[in-house]
Amino acid sequence: MDKVVGSAAEAVADVGDGASLAVGGFGLSGVPNILIQALYERGVGDLAVVSNNCGALESGLAVLLAAGRITRVTGSYIGANKEFARQYLAGELEVELIPQGTLAERLRAGGAGIPAFYTPAGVGTQVAEGGLPWRYDGQGGVALASPPKEVREFDGAEYVLEHGIRTDFALVRAAKGDRHGNLVFNKSSRNFNPLAAMAGKVTIAEVEELAEPGDLDPDAVHVPGIFVERVVALTPEQAADKKIEQRTVRS
Repeated sequence: MDKVVGSAAEAVADVGDGASLAVGGFGLSGVPNILIQALYERGVGDLAVVSNNCGALESGLAVLLAAGRITRVTGSYIGANKEFARQYLAGELEVELIPQGTLAERLRAGGAGIPAFYTPAGVGTQVAEGGLPWRYDGQGGVALASPPKEVREFDGAEYVLEHGIRTDFALVRAAKGDRHGNLVFNKSSRNFNPLAAMAGKVTIAEVEELAEPGDLDPDAVHVPGIFVERVVALTPEQAADKKIEQRTVRS
């Protein structure tokens, strides 16, 4: 039952080329930077990543993206990541952009064993009708476009069929975790980390504070240990190293 491993490198040792990854985080909040860095140092590539965004400020998934290790991204937000936009428009990266709520539910559904579901989000748009550019040809044309999805009527309203997401691995960062893999997330880091943790066939969590079994209030646990295979305890320095995407101060 003790799921703690000695290092981030040991935790990701079996993540190979071509693996699919669900990665937690929301902006710069709750990003599993230490596990991502361990993957970078291993040199793995051809990765298919599912995450809200693909890193920012040269941190998080931006480290793997800049090194050319990611070939496909399923996400909701490119944001201010200029390298992400450059690779996408140059045809170097396949990108499936989907509504943020749909991404969240696709991850949750995959983790809950639900193969597909209907949602009103995207009805009447290219999300449902197809034609969204997944890959450009580098010359301004579209090399690969999204296919049309099934649309069905329920109680007089139309809904589009979306499929649950399962990935080979999931990388998440928790504020607290115990040796059994029970995890607690803090504020906005809870947006996607629990969903990513559920979607991975093998889920690896880096935790800022390692607790002993029984120390966590069961009512406070956001992800039960049944979803988590490995836990990496961060050092105080690693836990405290948190970047700020947009610093705002009062005049």
